[in-house]
Amino acid sequence: MEKGYPPQESAPPYPGPPLDYGQGMPQPGMYPQPGMHPQPGTYPQPGTYPQPGTYPQPGTYPQPGMYPQPAPSPPGYQPGGVFAPAPGAPVTTVTNIVVTPRLQDVPGQTVCPHCHQTVITRTQHTPGLLTWAICGGLTFFGCFLCCCIPFCVDSCQDVEHHCSSCGRVIYVYKRM
Repeated sequence: MEKGYPPQESAPPYPGPPLDYGQGMPQPGMYPQPGMHPQPGTYPQPGTYPQPGTYPQPGTYPQPGMYPQPAPSPPGYQPGGVFAPAPGAPVTTVTNIVVTPRLQDVPGQTVCPHCHQTVITRTQHTPGLLTWAICGGLTFFGCFLCCCIPFCVDSCQDVEHHCSSCGRVIYVYKRM
């Protein structure tokens, strides 16, 4: 109870469901359970369901007047488990694509496009555009003595990946 407010009474009890609730719903025991045979006299009109002894599989419900048909065999299937391609069927060609991780500044495993061997590349650092840009920037700002440093730092140079088997260049990683 809070200060300044009059005491409130509790909510009225739940009156229950409406009187006409569930009138259109089927009552338990009104329909036979799957796998059970109905009592004589409670069976639907003749001709709307299969004859006794041919009940559908549990979980399948045929339409009235319709009888389940056997499933057709897949095309090309022959009795005895032999599979033969269907006549006139197109031939499917499977193409394998090898996706290798991108080569960067460290040696990596790849397939050489020249000798078709799976190799781990041999790397060689060479001056590239970034090396010359840093050299030019240092020269422009008056650091004539420091302009040769980018040629000695591997992280400023491009990386050539060579095949360890045939020695040819596979990829050049350019920093800029």
